[in-house]
Amino acid sequence: MKKKLKIALQMDPLEKLDLKGDSTFAIGLEAQRRKYDLYHFTPENLFYKDKKVFANIRSLTLSIYNNQEDYKYGKNESKELSNFDIILMRQDPPFDLAYITATHLLEKISHKTLIINNPFEVRNAPEKIFVTQFEQIMPKTMITRNVESIKLFRRKYKDIIIKPLYGNGGEGIFRIRPNDENFNTIVEVFLKQHKEQFMVQEYLPDVRKGDKRIILIDGEIIGAINRVPAIGDSRSNMHAGGTPKKTKLTKNDHLICKTISPFLKEKDLFFVGIDVIGKYITEINVTSPTGIREINKFDKIKIEQIFWDKLEKKLLYH
Repeated sequence: MKKKLKIALQMDPLEKLDLKGDSTFAIGLEAQRRKYDLYHFTPENLFYKDKKVFANIRSLTLSIYNNQEDYKYGKNESKELSNFDIILMRQDPPFDLAYITATHLLEKISHKTLIINNPFEVRNAPEKIFVTQFEQIMPKTMITRNVESIKLFRRKYKDIIIKPLYGNGGEGIFRIRPNDENFNTIVEVFLKQHKEQFMVQEYLPDVRKGDKRIILIDGEIIGAINRVPAIGDSRSNMHAGGTPKKTKLTKNDHLICKTISPFLKEKDLFFVGIDVIGKYITEINVTSPTGIREINKFDKIKIEQIFWDKLEKKLLYH
């Protein structure tokens, strides 16, 4: 693609991120290598006026020197976002009202500017709920805040996991063993901290072998890593102390991806990370999937290059 593209990253402030493992940093750096103009804004910088969507936005320069990631912001300006070629929604969850508001505003310009992922579909696909469309390949699951229902579920499946619907990075996930006396306390805390329902699942012993993150771009498998939980912890997320390991995809992994791929393409969910434990899919991450730098390291590939190659082709037909 010969045109010099204008790219806007809607993401968290870079000063609050661990840039060394950040997937968006790698994607942005590759955009710079292709001589694209790169800009940064946060969701709260969005505003709507006179039937147009704007953002208080800054140009962004990324660099790596001596294996040290760095960045530099330009001056703050108000710019109409429909003048950009591509907007990447890359801020981390929680999937809250601020996130939903951003999807509504960006949806207003999606006919003109290519937005990844499609804001309408992102709004309708929170990861822990979206995955329930594929009940045949996920662990036994209940979404509720009814204590008696949770007790019955626990009685049936013995060893269970309770987690918030809209959390991320392994935050707020609890394993409750059959004889765990903290059951009532944990449920009480969830009821106080969360107004919405929460997710209850059977515990999968295979998590001790790891929780596989598989990256799909435009419905196609690009790469994967295995994230092994620390000793004494059931959470495998790297933010929660999980260790990334090189992995190979099984026949079952391919079957899972084949099952969900048509749905991802239909919903224009271009960049997706799914989580697989044993033979089950547990989450479909469409908000800000991570893990590409770890996959690059183990598999000697550059997912960010594949990302932009495919996105350039997609832009031609937008």
